[in-house]
Amino acid sequence: MKLNKFKIILLSFALVSTTSCLNELNTEPEYLLTLEQLLESQPNAANGLLAKVYASLSMSSAKGPGEADITGDDKGETVFLRGIINLEDFTADAMKNRWGDNGLDQLTTATKWTPDNKFFRYLFDRVYYTVPQANALIDAFGKANINNKEQYIGELRFIRAFAYFYMIDCFGKGVIVTEKDLANPTPKEQASRIELFKYVESELLAIEPTIASKTEYGHVNKATVQMLLSRLYLNAQVYTGTARWNDAATYAKKVIDEGGYSLDTNFVRMFSADNNTSPEIIFPLIADPIGTQSYGNSTYIINGNTGGAPSTLSPALLGIKGDGWGGHRASKAWYGLFGNSLTDYNGGSATALAATQDQRGKLFWQTGHEYEMADYKTWTDGYPSTKFRNLRTSGPSETTDFSGSDFPVFRLAEAYLTYAECAVRGASTANVGQALTYINELRGKRTASTINAGSLTLDFILAERGREFNLEGQRRTDLIRFDKFTGGSYLWPWKGGVKDGTSISPNYNVFPIPNTALSANPNLTQNTGY
Repeated sequence: MKLNKFKIILLSFALVSTTSCLNELNTEPEYLLTLEQLLESQPNAANGLLAKVYASLSMSSAKGPGEADITGDDKGETVFLRGIINLEDFTADAMKNRWGDNGLDQLTTATKWTPDNKFFRYLFDRVYYTVPQANALIDAFGKANINNKEQYIGELRFIRAFAYFYMIDCFGKGVIVTEKDLANPTPKEQASRIELFKYVESELLAIEPTIASKTEYGHVNKATVQMLLSRLYLNAQVYTGTARWNDAATYAKKVIDEGGYSLDTNFVRMFSADNNTSPEIIFPLIADPIGTQSYGNSTYIINGNTGGAPSTLSPALLGIKGDGWGGHRASKAWYGLFGNSLTDYNGGSATALAATQDQRGKLFWQTGHEYEMADYKTWTDGYPSTKFRNLRTSGPSETTDFSGSDFPVFRLAEAYLTYAECAVRGASTANVGQALTYINELRGKRTASTINAGSLTLDFILAERGREFNLEGQRRTDLIRFDKFTGGSYLWPWKGGVKDGTSISPNYNVFPIPNTALSANPNLTQNTGY
């Protein structure tokens, strides 16, 4: 169990949600004790309060899975991490969900997106739950006499920037609320995508020199900050219109050279119940079957990929009790990336998949399932993913109701692939020869064949990112950066609601602003096309 590595202290004076209305984001949350009084009387409470803000990224509530910090039909649906999976993976090519309930169909087919879709609202509201909680603690910690103050504040500023990153990526606009706005009841003006980008960049650059290089597992460290900077710069052309390949490569190289991490020789370990032992994971969202129970962390991923009669993949085979939810399956746009040779990667088959030596290509359940996804609502069409599992890779495993597999937000492989992409795109701070070395080192660790310089193309890198990161909340962003998400140049099963895929409108490169947010703050405007 990992709970002893990162405890969440449940306090009677826990922060009160202010997310229902954006015009309330500028008011200070209420407490039975003020934060200043609390920290004065219990200085050790600082770590517990910090842990609650971390928990807002992977739990519906620190009170347990039956409660939620934001309003939702289903408490488990409101979790930040679950929103990332739903919006980043189901909308893209690799994963499809068959439930179709209350707007999930819109995501999995990339059709008929509306501002009333609850799944857009959940992520939007989660951002504006996490941000004011971080703001309140940044303000309180700044005034308090506590140990490790600068590190705590740096971690909170990172979490705030991380939340805002998803406003940039998913919605393209929002409002910027900081600790300086706690006592200001006036609704904030809308911030553009560029303004949000500059704010997040400035926050990360400000904390990079001060945050610790090494921290307790599950806490933000310097490499975590550098990874988010690298990801921000990698997508800068989409977000701002100006490419920042040089900066993306520079920060990826810092992580590679200075972070102290190494590629894991056991790919499966990074998605297992003992993944806290992986040398590759830089920043995880903690999952513990007792202390951080959630229907929105890796429990959601594992349960969604298991069950669903007549499948033979039961949750118990992946370490989870119960019947499974039978919802998620990979399409051939993911498992088709694994072939017998480099030329097969974009047109693989079930036979090629079975023969692959690549560790990553073996993590699909084929028994009882069809290669073709003739109907995305038919459970046996497509292969469930076994990438995440609530099993240990060493020592005995225990089947539990909730998963203990942490979710890796950042790991070293991303730095390798970011550097390689920037090199191919012509970054002056990256070298193509070094990029090839990184790619072959990565593929070697995954027991995949090496490539030559002629194969190191942008198409190869996009495919390699699919093999490496699918179901980790990055695919939609990658496809947009490669100009393959909207339009008809790249089709995947059920894109646009059609079995073999069809073109979708360019306005789908951002999600609609939820109507609830527009009603709450008249300064917000709807995105074009919605």
